[in-house]
Amino acid sequence: MATKTLPEIAELMAKIDFCMMETLAEDGRIAARPMSSNGDVEYRGESWFYSLDDTRKTRHIRADPRVGLAFQGTGGVLGLVGKPGAMVHVQGRATLTNDRAALEEHWVPGLEYWFKQGIDTPGLLLIRVDAEHIHYWDGEENGVVTP
Repeated sequence: MATKTLPEIAELMAKIDFCMMETLAEDGRIAARPMSSNGDVEYRGESWFYSLDDTRKTRHIRADPRVGLAFQGTGGVLGLVGKPGAMVHVQGRATLTNDRAALEEHWVPGLEYWFKQGIDTPGLLLIRVDAEHIHYWDGEENGVVTP
């Protein structure tokens, strides 16, 4: 098993905007939904996602902060022929914050599409996922990083 460094993992993740965020539902099932990193790619072991406060995912996180983030890049022709694309799975713990300084720090143009009033959107918050275990696949290489 190969070993990449956290900066090398960050480089892989910088090329992948969307991931599937996995949470644990009330009935014990795994729930997943697409989330965007919004180009916030200076990865140091934490990921940031905007959300509204009253959603299933925030209810799941409040009940159990364990989450998974599944990132998949493209590779070869349509990801089917040639070297497979990079894939990264992050297991971590999520926290929710509506701290205005954090909302401003991570805001990027284009988010107004989903949050019409910008950081003043009622119920806007950030989901911070702190990685505890990162498994990656990059072509034929794979490994684990513990931040």
